[in-house]
Amino acid sequence: MQNANPTILSLSDLPTRKPAPSTRPRNLLTSIPPSYSTDPFSPLTPSLSDLSDSDSEDDSIVETIDPQEIYDLVATMCDPEHPITLGQLAVVNLEHISVNEDPNGLTSTVSLEFTPTITHCHLATVIGLGLVVRLQQALPPRFRIDVKCREGTHTTDKQLNKQLADKERVMSALENDTLMGLVGKMIETCK
Repeated sequence: MQNANPTILSLSDLPTRKPAPSTRPRNLLTSIPPSYSTDPFSPLTPSLSDLSDSDSEDDSIVETIDPQEIYDLVATMCDPEHPITLGQLAVVNLEHISVNEDPNGLTSTVSLEFTPTITHCHLATVIGLGLVVRLQQALPPRFRIDVKCREGTHTTDKQLNKQLADKERVMSALENDTLMGLVGKMIETCK
């Protein structure tokens, strides 16, 4: 398999469900309601007990997650070397994400295959680790996360996949401050 990267895609060409950013400048002063507009003692203001009752009904409903949602979570992550998103570099693609929901809602699996920018990318492990961390932070605990490097897109893809599949290696990598600094910068949305 020939690695088609590095390709830089336009943000407008990436698949997303997010609304297009408004071109009109936002006035922060008018968008924030004044503090006096809600009276905490008014009978029309919901009480804390009313709020907690409505939340308990939602806990029993298992919300489904689709590949587009996963793509929206990871496509805006920054490349560790360049100020470009993983979506723009085609490191992550919607076609390489699958979500297998358990009908009982007990466990589900998110599988994501990424393509490093070049076949000898020395930060491919960091990219994979960043994807794992981002999904672990964003998804409910019922999801099993399976992040892999696409076969044939990296010179050491088998070793890389073995490292990403080993939970103990991932946990020890998360204890490394230098690696976590790189992952933290990746998870920040590119400006």
